[in-house]
Amino acid sequence: MLIKAGDLHQANGGYLILDAIRVLTQPFAWDSLKRALRSREIRIEPLEKALGFMSTVSLEPEPIPLDVKVVLIGERLLYYLLCQYDPEFSDLFKVAADFDERMQRDQDSDLQFARLLGRIVKQESLLCIDQSAVARIIEHSSRLAEDTEKLSIHMREIVNIMQEADFRARQDGQEIISREHVQRAIDDKIYRLDRIRDHIYEAIHRGTLKIDTKGSKVGQINGLSVIDLGGFSFGQPARITATTRMGSGKVIDIQRETELGGNIHSKGVLILSNYLASHYAKAHPLSISASLVFEQSYGLVEGDSASLAELCALLSALSGLAIKQSLAVTGSINQLGEVQAIGGVNQKIEGFFDICRATDLTGEQAVLIPRSNVQHLMLRQDVVAAVERGDFSVYAVDNIDEAITLLTGVSAGARDQKDEYPPESVNGRVEKELIDLATRRKEYAREHEDREQQ
Repeated sequence: MLIKAGDLHQANGGYLILDAIRVLTQPFAWDSLKRALRSREIRIEPLEKALGFMSTVSLEPEPIPLDVKVVLIGERLLYYLLCQYDPEFSDLFKVAADFDERMQRDQDSDLQFARLLGRIVKQESLLCIDQSAVARIIEHSSRLAEDTEKLSIHMREIVNIMQEADFRARQDGQEIISREHVQRAIDDKIYRLDRIRDHIYEAIHRGTLKIDTKGSKVGQINGLSVIDLGGFSFGQPARITATTRMGSGKVIDIQRETELGGNIHSKGVLILSNYLASHYAKAHPLSISASLVFEQSYGLVEGDSASLAELCALLSALSGLAIKQSLAVTGSINQLGEVQAIGGVNQKIEGFFDICRATDLTGEQAVLIPRSNVQHLMLRQDVVAAVERGDFSVYAVDNIDEAITLLTGVSAGARDQKDEYPPESVNGRVEKELIDLATRRKEYAREHEDREQQ
């Protein structure tokens, strides 16, 4: 009389939808589910007997034939792990449905999304929302997707924003949720999570973390990184410096040498060193010894989004041309000198903007981004307003030549019919310095050899 029907009994003959992670974390539930699906019957037996801890024999109900379709819902990574580590998983669950977390944004999808918001209002018993609030939520969804042409369908975040906006509207005695209430809900969420960001920005403003936003310096550039704190991420400027001297053609990545650089970051440094060799040292040995480092970095640096900034700092050190510190750079570089897209572009731009605004926006400050990232721009309204006023700028570049021209104010230069760069161009200065280093190294080797013979 103590026997009760479980989920398999109740769903027998139909469908059973389960949360995969809950099944896996419940002791013995996963093995019991697989055993029932393999045998196509439900056996009711004490757990002690299944584990072999019971030696006595008791009455047991007869097995019940099982005819059920089981649907597991879970994260994409969990599906890949089960396929890799559970040989029976692919046999028992043969049909996989991978749902995208984003959808295409166009006029029809905006309308469908607005209807979905209306349904959420009814389900959650919220105040009605006006058109401006709907438009702001759609903008926020595109920002979550990090793409102007996409909408995020992570509805938990959207529902949370709408509930907070509803609270703000009721607090103000309003009967309709407006754009202002939605914006306050978004700002309040950031305010609850931005303690670490405030401490870092305060350290920069007080000079503890050294970041220059004015003047020009040789071999020094403002790179941009992103710190992800779960539900909140923000951009942090970082000073990158480069030094050069005569050597054997090696570019030393200090982050990698101290085991503070990840594999992808190390790959980016190797790519830019090969770019130097193939672009400037085809007819003579690369006789440079250079070092690159993120100054005041005490944690792991990962990703290749700083490789463009590192290469620009290296070209500045070789050419002797100063880089404008009012500019910050993000982007990945390939061996052909092309600038490639990176992630977190909105947070990086906003991070440098916040640092510049805290001191003074002169109209000269700007961020250089890959042109392929333009479609991902969903910036804060205050950043957009500053750009419209001309107080701040965002430049899109396709290659290293465009970037170094903007950073130094000197033309990068292109090879002429004699396969030579203009002498006063950035590339001309770099090539001349590399040739001089190769000549001095050759002379030094000859003098050293003569001394040994004497």
